[in-house]
Amino acid sequence: MTDSPRGTAADTATLLLCGARLTDGRTVDVRLSGPRIEAVGTAGSLAGPAGRTAEGARIDLRGYLLLAAPAEPHAHLDLALTAGGPPSGDADDVQRRATEAALLHLAHGATAVRSHVRIGDVSGLRSLEAVTQARRSLRGFLDIQTVAVPRLLTGAAGADGMAMLRDALKMGASAVGGCPDLDPDPSGYTEAVLTLAAEFGLPVDLHTAAADPARLARLAAMAGGMRPGVALGPCHGLAALDPDALARTAERLAAAGVRVTALPQGGCGALERAGGPYVVPAGVVPVRQLLAAGVRVAAGSGALADLANPVGRADPLEAAYLLASHGACSPARAYDLVSGRSRALLGLPEVRVEAGFPAELLAVRGESLAGVLSQAYSRIVVHRGRVVSRTSAVREFCEQREAGRDAALDLPRQSHRPS
Repeated sequence: MTDSPRGTAADTATLLLCGARLTDGRTVDVRLSGPRIEAVGTAGSLAGPAGRTAEGARIDLRGYLLLAAPAEPHAHLDLALTAGGPPSGDADDVQRRATEAALLHLAHGATAVRSHVRIGDVSGLRSLEAVTQARRSLRGFLDIQTVAVPRLLTGAAGADGMAMLRDALKMGASAVGGCPDLDPDPSGYTEAVLTLAAEFGLPVDLHTAAADPARLARLAAMAGGMRPGVALGPCHGLAALDPDALARTAERLAAAGVRVTALPQGGCGALERAGGPYVVPAGVVPVRQLLAAGVRVAAGSGALADLANPVGRADPLEAAYLLASHGACSPARAYDLVSGRSRALLGLPEVRVEAGFPAELLAVRGESLAGVLSQAYSRIVVHRGRVVSRTSAVREFCEQREAGRDAALDLPRQSHRPS
């Protein structure tokens, strides 16, 4: 999906990022030309006169850490922002909430979002159509992928689900999804998904609690070797397995080449709304053990103020912070799970702060990854070579004198808006 026709000003505009710090400690200038990084040099080597250069605009990033932009691998834009009550099902309401939720992801740094969208039942394809319309309206700000999620695919009731899923893929869904755990025949459901995905040449992204090691092993074996690949999430049931069972399961997932999406903050509407024996609300996928076994893990935010989680922030840096603070991995690896690993899961090209790579970048005020994961206030988001969102925070210390007592109040003020 492109945000503008080839050859327009948006494709050729130049932006100079001055004095940014990289994770290796270097301070550099970065010149962007259209959707790609054109050059990276030592600080001051690419800069021209103050204000605008001959090539284009410039931004002073002194005091900022420059990173590859995150991607959100597991959102539910059709259910987002419904914590106050069940969604109305009205297409305009779904589009409005999906748009607002996507902009929250963007403000936090994600320049690509994969959203699972329910199809079938009484809503048919309305929610998918609404999220697709939100995707079109936000073109140029961020990329949105849609995953069609049918309820049932086997038995007499599954015939309608299969027809609806086929229509969703013809309509332009980006991936084939679903919840095998909730179908009377999980293996049959998975086989149907894989068959349609192969027919349409699309990736697969399935929900599973992964509470049954034998069932998960069968799913992994069925999915193994499929290209362009299979992702499973949130797999929180793995946390309840004993160490030996977990090790065997991790080895099978790694051998099958299956990707696992972790949701460190918890909450996934597709499984938790349904209830049943596969829900483990307190579980979070054991990331450290999966990584040690060679499983390709990505991390996402999951629910955003819906019935599965009344809060949620749509913030990939929060997901990375939770992974690092809980000891699942180092800050650098945690950030990779929400950026490089998540982009790979979405089938997007790799991003590095090097010449020739896509200009999908996030600048966060701070000097180190550990620091920005702890206090990620001010952020500048770059998509396809242009600034699309800024989040700024001003910290003030106001002295109060009351009843002979001095107090210092820390008052952060935050605002974010697409540029």
